[in-house]
Amino acid sequence: MKVLVVGSGGRCHAIVDKISQSKLVKEIYCAPGNDGMRELCNLVDISATDVDKLLEFALENKIDLTIVGPEVALEKGIVDVFRAHNLKIFGPTKAAARIETSKEFAKELMKKYNIPTASFKTFTDYEKACAYVDEKGAPIVIKYDGLAAGKGVVVANTIEEAKQALKDMLLDEKFGNDDKVVIEEYLEGPEFSFMCMVDNDKVYPLPLSQDHKRALDNDKGGNTGGMGAYSPLKFITSDDFLYSLDRIMKPVANALVKEGCPFTGILYGGLMKTENGIKVIEFNARFGDPETEVILPRLENDLVQSILNILDHKDPEIIVSNDTTIGIVMASNGYPASYNKMYSLELDKIAGKVYYMGVKEVEGKLYTNGGRVLIIVEKAADLATARALALEDVKHVHCSNLFYRTDIGHWSL
Repeated sequence: MKVLVVGSGGRCHAIVDKISQSKLVKEIYCAPGNDGMRELCNLVDISATDVDKLLEFALENKIDLTIVGPEVALEKGIVDVFRAHNLKIFGPTKAAARIETSKEFAKELMKKYNIPTASFKTFTDYEKACAYVDEKGAPIVIKYDGLAAGKGVVVANTIEEAKQALKDMLLDEKFGNDDKVVIEEYLEGPEFSFMCMVDNDKVYPLPLSQDHKRALDNDKGGNTGGMGAYSPLKFITSDDFLYSLDRIMKPVANALVKEGCPFTGILYGGLMKTENGIKVIEFNARFGDPETEVILPRLENDLVQSILNILDHKDPEIIVSNDTTIGIVMASNGYPASYNKMYSLELDKIAGKVYYMGVKEVEGKLYTNGGRVLIIVEKAADLATARALALEDVKHVHCSNLFYRTDIGHWSL
């Protein structure tokens, strides 16, 4: 088989690594990919959002299966276009992907089908939104309605912070021209990620994981695309797992079928364990990042065969190891605010997996080329051992402009 992976970051590197282990696969292409994954695949210089060129490439090269990484490609309708040309592609349609691409759509769906989530209200008018914040008080959560690369959510601890976020989103169009926000009640508790392979109303759970959004130790600093993750989770019981599956993930898949936009692909629930039970923070319509980097190494089944099974309406036959995995992201100094690129990057004697997120190769040498640069993933029998191994590995990354968190996994340790 020839497989095309659409995307460029650590998530896509992990997907490429996993499918390279499949006996079904002969050639792997990644568009656009990054220079750190060259050894595993052929890089294709086409943007993840250029659906027309991706289609042209897939047809010309007789691609047998396409796997979509980023949400921006789903929002552009890549699945609809590929399906219209009888190409096999793993991911939801543009309509089904609204579960991620529109916060308002997701919240209204949950409200209609009685899926547990925070109370909310949607606004397009800045003054009315500010008046609502004054009425409700802080802390309060402000969410940009559309896509914002994982940074469109502000947990405002003061009224002033909330109004600044509203100004950024509604007046200054800092994240785009969506001109719509969702304001939610503030919930407390540990968050966790629940990804499932979905075929219409059939939902097959993958291992749970936990992402760490804040830039610095002790969950301080700005919101990022994710500074690390681990799996499994000690603070989630078997009852919590079954509740999340039966009360949240399965009902949402069924709701999308009822709404005329059935979902195929990875449905990702960003959930929180609160004092009042488990509630939905958000949904994503694709593999999470950096969660994918710690989930895929725990899968003992052939990922490509599982995806083909889903597309053929069969059981994906997911097999999960008992190992614990942890990933530590190394990011450019200054991230998630402004940062500099093109610092020399050298690695030696790293025992774990390295998945590159933002690197560039010049004359055979790697340089930093993004906010998040790489993630190191270790596997062990328990979390403490896995974290110790990963923290040892990061010492063997030589670069003068990187930082990382040392406390990934603290909710379970």
